[in-house]
Amino acid sequence: MDEKDTYLTIAAPSEAIYKDKGSKFLAFAYHVQTLEEVKTIIEQKRKEFYDARHVCYAYMLGYRRTSFRANDDGEPSGTAGKPILGQINSAQLTDVLIVVVRYFGGILLGTSGLIQAYKTAAADAIGNAVIEDRVVEELFTAQCGYDMLNSVMRIVKECQLKIVAQRQELDCSLTLSVRLSQIDQVKERFSKLDFVSFEPYGEV
Repeated sequence: MDEKDTYLTIAAPSEAIYKDKGSKFLAFAYHVQTLEEVKTIIEQKRKEFYDARHVCYAYMLGYRRTSFRANDDGEPSGTAGKPILGQINSAQLTDVLIVVVRYFGGILLGTSGLIQAYKTAAADAIGNAVIEDRVVEELFTAQCGYDMLNSVMRIVKECQLKIVAQRQELDCSLTLSVRLSQIDQVKERFSKLDFVSFEPYGEV
């Protein structure tokens, strides 16, 4: 069964502001691909808004949407990070971080008020973003003698594979980007060629 080979993410950073009873909620959405990026952005926001009461966030990473976290940063449990993550899930996004900075206005909003505020701020930041449908691809290396290059290039052309890098000498090497849903088919095509290796990038 083919695995889904596209995913939704945001194209560029976006922002939104939500106000309720004097409290201000500043929402920021970012495209991220690593935990390091997430940590760097959160640290930057904490420094930038050092006088804010709370800097809450949620993120989702990876096309399989299995790496995620929600953080309430001192707000009552489940009232900040979880509603933010809920909006990421509602939009079916991944490789995204949403940070919501709260400036307290002096009036308590209560549990339901907080949930609504963080949810709305996150939803508005997503609503202001450009959503992109991206293709999941993995890198492979094809190696062969120069005499087999035409056969390899035929597969590249027929399967519409992207050549990321290539070296054409007596021994040829091509780094190819393959859509997730094509991997099994492409592997089978290459397995029928004699004296050609086709391995995941970095394992050759």
